[in-house]
Amino acid sequence: MEEMSFLDRWLPVWILAAMAVGLLLGRFVPGLNTALEAVKIGSVSLPIAIGLLVMMYPVLAKVRYDETRRIGADRRLLVTSLVLNWLVGPALMFGLAWIFLADLPEYRTGLIIVGLARCIAMVLIWNDLACGDREAAAVLVAINSVFQVIAFGALGWFYLQALPSWLGLPTTSAEFSIGAIVLSVLIFLGIPLVAGFLTRILGEKAKGRAWYEERFLPKIGPWALYGLLFTIVLLFALQGDAILSAPGDVARIALPLLVYFVVMFLGSFLLGRAIGLNYAKSTTVAFTASGNNFELAIAVAIGTFGVTSGQALAGVVGPLIEVPVLVALVYVALAMGRRLFPGDATVPTR
Repeated sequence: MEEMSFLDRWLPVWILAAMAVGLLLGRFVPGLNTALEAVKIGSVSLPIAIGLLVMMYPVLAKVRYDETRRIGADRRLLVTSLVLNWLVGPALMFGLAWIFLADLPEYRTGLIIVGLARCIAMVLIWNDLACGDREAAAVLVAINSVFQVIAFGALGWFYLQALPSWLGLPTTSAEFSIGAIVLSVLIFLGIPLVAGFLTRILGEKAKGRAWYEERFLPKIGPWALYGLLFTIVLLFALQGDAILSAPGDVARIALPLLVYFVVMFLGSFLLGRAIGLNYAKSTTVAFTASGNNFELAIAVAIGTFGVTSGQALAGVVGPLIEVPVLVALVYVALAMGRRLFPGDATVPTR
């Protein structure tokens, strides 16, 4: 394996710095969050959309799309991912929300919404950094996006109204916009997926695979992390004032999120190994199961309950915890891979 670049090697430092810069900008630059929120496509912030597109395009341009058919035939991988994402993940978040936030209904509802929004964006970055299977990640993210459109509203009804009613708990009435969900999928996955696919097909046709992978991809590769850092600055700038104004509430929301990310990742990673998946696929299953689509969760919470609601704050705290925790789990995956997958050719050596 090639040596990690300077940017990759110090990524945790850059991410923490981006979070700090965003929080300070949001806190001390008057009107910044209002200005950023004013530029929207529907309920989606245009600056954040640009950052995510820049982040995802290089990763999706790396995918060998001619190999995705192989992934689609792996039923163990697909079934395991679907069960973890659409049965285990939302149920775990529901349980944690009620355990940790039983006395705070707005935050509890916001946390449950975060659990319903399965990841279709940043997971590609974490998977790539941990040397997971790119083709498997692309397929699983695409499947999650389809399920997100179909299942989000039904699961919202189940976890906010039906299940609490059966358990004798307070219920929450919420109407989710299918349009917002479809728009989120189209922007955060559709555009970069089409761009990455066309770049791969046209680039290889014009110059060949060797040139494409050895010359072109190394030039665009760093832009994925530039886009990530830019997105983080914007996210925390948008909500920096709210986060810094209520540190106690943020801590209450953060604890179940921390438990969720760690349990989902480690459980999924070990399950992948137990059912015979290699390191790369186990890593991909773990990240796709543990990550969440915070862009969608925030948009749904704001659209349903309002920008100043507790539900929206819970959605905002999602990336505050997810970003540093999943970066740490990249290093956990790399360390565990060497111990748990001896002799596996997909385990990175660096």
